[in-house]
Amino acid sequence: MLNPAWLKTFATLIDTGHFTKTADKLFMTQPGVSQHIKKLEQACGHPLIERHNKSFEITEAGKTVYQYALEMESQQQQMLQSLDQDDPFSGKLAVSCSGSLALRLYPHLLDLQCKHPQLVTHLEVAPQQKILAGVINGDVDIGLMTHQSSDPRVESVKIGDEPLCLMLPKMCQTETLTLAQLQAIGLIGHPDAEHYLSLYFSRCAEPDLATININQLPVTGYINQLSQILLPVAKGRGFTVLPQSALEAFSDKERIAVYPSKQTVIETLYLLTKRHRRLPARFDTIKHTLKQTLNDANRDK
Repeated sequence: MLNPAWLKTFATLIDTGHFTKTADKLFMTQPGVSQHIKKLEQACGHPLIERHNKSFEITEAGKTVYQYALEMESQQQQMLQSLDQDDPFSGKLAVSCSGSLALRLYPHLLDLQCKHPQLVTHLEVAPQQKILAGVINGDVDIGLMTHQSSDPRVESVKIGDEPLCLMLPKMCQTETLTLAQLQAIGLIGHPDAEHYLSLYFSRCAEPDLATININQLPVTGYINQLSQILLPVAKGRGFTVLPQSALEAFSDKERIAVYPSKQTVIETLYLLTKRHRRLPARFDTIKHTLKQTLNDANRDK
């Protein structure tokens, strides 16, 4: 790579047409200017100027190098200007969250991108530990998790709530539930089933459900594709617990019954970012959309 200082000296020399004026403009000595030109010629392998006593003429190779020097200077100026233009509606931002959240959030993020085409959101569905790891290593700008991380490398703030629902086949709709009833229906397992079941049973304000050992529930099916977890429930093959947003996105929801627990079970959502990382202005744009979407969804319930 050609030394930028030599290129600047050469371009200034061509612009001024004089070694002394170049030295004055760049706060150099005249021998220093000559040394830069000599080193640049050696690096290029061609004479860049033809000297005639106190004057000179630029060579064809020199014209090429001069244009290159001007382009480098222009690119540098553009780069420096771009650093001062932190556009809140331009650039890329990576967001990672659960599948149910992705179903709820993606349409709104897509609407935002349609409004601001230069604002590109990369949305990745991932389990909790992968979300945390992504934020820590910098692959993810924003992570959405259902628990507040204690890892000192991240910052987490509450951004919204996620209602959980125990979903039954429509034919099994009931006002009360017992262990025997759930055992008769069977559980449709999925990657977050144990976590959601434990949370739901402990917070639904029903003593009979709170004492249930999850291991006592027979598993009548298992699937790890969020969009298909409710298919066996709709066909009467079992029950499961999922965020309400999963039901809203399900096409056959009329065949699903939501158990009316005595107390609505809410799982708090946290927004994670890497501690001490200075995020661009577009972060606030995406954060506002995420927060507004979650709040609007909860108001509609």
